[in-house]
Amino acid sequence: MKGVIFDGRQAEVVDDLDIRAPGPGEVLVAVTAAGLCHSDLSVIEGTIPHPVPVVLGHEGAGIVEATGSGVTHIRPGDHVALSTLASCGLCADCARGRPGMCRAASSRPGRPFTRRGTELFQFAATSAFAERVVVKAVQAVRLPQDIPPASAALLGCSVLTGVGAVLNRARVSHGDTVLVLGAGGVGLNVVQGARIAGASVVVAVDSNGAKADQARRFGATHFVDASNGTDVVSAVREILPKGADHAFECVGDTRLVRLAVDLLARHGQAVLLGVPPAAAEASFRVTSLYLDKSILGCRYGSSRPQRDLALYARLYQEGRLLLDELVAEVLPVEDFAHAVRRADNPGAARCVLSFTK
Repeated sequence: MKGVIFDGRQAEVVDDLDIRAPGPGEVLVAVTAAGLCHSDLSVIEGTIPHPVPVVLGHEGAGIVEATGSGVTHIRPGDHVALSTLASCGLCADCARGRPGMCRAASSRPGRPFTRRGTELFQFAATSAFAERVVVKAVQAVRLPQDIPPASAALLGCSVLTGVGAVLNRARVSHGDTVLVLGAGGVGLNVVQGARIAGASVVVAVDSNGAKADQARRFGATHFVDASNGTDVVSAVREILPKGADHAFECVGDTRLVRLAVDLLARHGQAVLLGVPPAAAEASFRVTSLYLDKSILGCRYGSSRPQRDLALYARLYQEGRLLLDELVAEVLPVEDFAHAVRRADNPGAARCVLSFTK
């Protein structure tokens, strides 16, 4: 079968992958579409260290082909979105509704793939850039069949992360003010999460002014173009003189972490979503956290995928959550290199790889 592998030097599309059958509590999913997220590129660039060789991809959707013993909530033929949280469902964190904190969900990656007799690692417990994947049953969430595959794929990462950060981690309330630093795939979902939550002001900031219309379409009330030496602090202060109730850093730039903290209102909170290099350090004035300000880490939108994905699918059907608008281009997996080049010219929307004939 086809897939995208990274051997530590280069990423390439191959057509001779094999995958084992699902075991107890697992499912085999035929992938229909998978979004190209910057986390996949970060493995290639070395920002996210990962053992190799590895099958890339983690933001996907597909159709269940087979289930292992003990799987009851889904069956062959079901359309599903894939989550990266391979949680155990039994530990204290899972029992508290925090599957993202489950140690099983961040354990050493498995190796369900083989190629020419060599085992390949799985990325983010998923490896969605393959025609078929074996994942824990808890990672497959049943979806209505009328959601287009390319749109369904984006539910599993950028939507869960961005919208989840607003609703689950920050718990934005009706009338709150929100600042979003970075209007890429995750940032746009933060913007629409804030709109869904009823925020009164949503300020999107990005160094690419071409993203302004898209940001407003998703729910931004204001857009600050950070290019050409714009004084972002002054521009945001003009809109929010008292600062923002919630500031989301969606790029992974430590300078923006500092900016998020500096632009908080009293009792405000900065939520960190971007992924900087592993050894990166951020600094800020300690006094800037007085007046009950806080900095919050956020993994995967603090999501409970079985609950949240079903909710987001319903909001999409009701026209309240935008998915189709997140898709910039759908390409066959064979055009992975072109998709990477497109991602290097960052826009707000996602490039999606298709595995359907």
